[in-house]
Amino acid sequence: TDHIEARVLAWTTKHKPSDGSTHWSSRKLAAELGGDISHMTITRIWAKHGLKPHRLEGYLSSNDPDFETKAADVIGLYLNPPQNAAVFCVDEKTAIQALDRKDPVLPLSPGRAERHGFEYYRHGTLSLYAAFNTKTGEVLGKTADRHTSAEFVAFLTDIVVNQPKGKEIHVIADNLSAHKTKHVDAFLAAHGNVHLHFTPTYSSWLNQVELWFAKIERDVIARGVFTSVPDLKRKLMRYIRQYNKQPKTVKWKYFDPSRRITPESIVTV
Repeated sequence: TDHIEARVLAWTTKHKPSDGSTHWSSRKLAAELGGDISHMTITRIWAKHGLKPHRLEGYLSSNDPDFETKAADVIGLYLNPPQNAAVFCVDEKTAIQALDRKDPVLPLSPGRAERHGFEYYRHGTLSLYAAFNTKTGEVLGKTADRHTSAEFVAFLTDIVVNQPKGKEIHVIADNLSAHKTKHVDAFLAAHGNVHLHFTPTYSSWLNQVELWFAKIERDVIARGVFTSVPDLKRKLMRYIRQYNKQPKTVKWKYFDPSRRITPESIVTV
């Protein structure tokens, strides 16, 4: 009945288990309610209303006072990109570990997933710089031992030399301190055709290259076996070369662009 549903929903969302548990199970809530409602009934009510007490998700909340302005700037580049200009989403994936397994990898077989041993050798780490072309989906990649301002400027230089001379270039990046140094300022002063756009703090989801980083993490890094740092570098760059044969753009959607984008915020070149 409606009364039973309301009671279950109220206890689920407004109370915690009396035994100190952090969340409800259907059996625990049934006992808490005195046994008048079965745990199966509770399960059905939860399913009907989309409640999953066993699930936990994290989130980030940006405290950037300029969030609206920065978000509008970035989203404007996606939804209304400048004419005759290139837009790149840039970031670095740092501290990628070259892990080698001590035990043989047991391959996929009927009824069994691929299995890795728990012990591994750690040969070292490297960073991967990537520039995602929002128009073509192609990725320019480069590995480095560190992620310093000098490395960032060197990568910006790589982006410039891979574009026609004088072409306007818009680069979307996060607020990493290495992106805001005198070296970067000097580079921008010397390259008037390059424009740097920062995402708001704690808002990496606005940077399309993060979606591509998630892809290379799934496809290469997470289950990879690397005999050395050079082997890791070789496999990352091989993946990028193969990916660029059939690149894919991000189908960016924003349900109410008017909330973020004003005529003044749109970049036109």
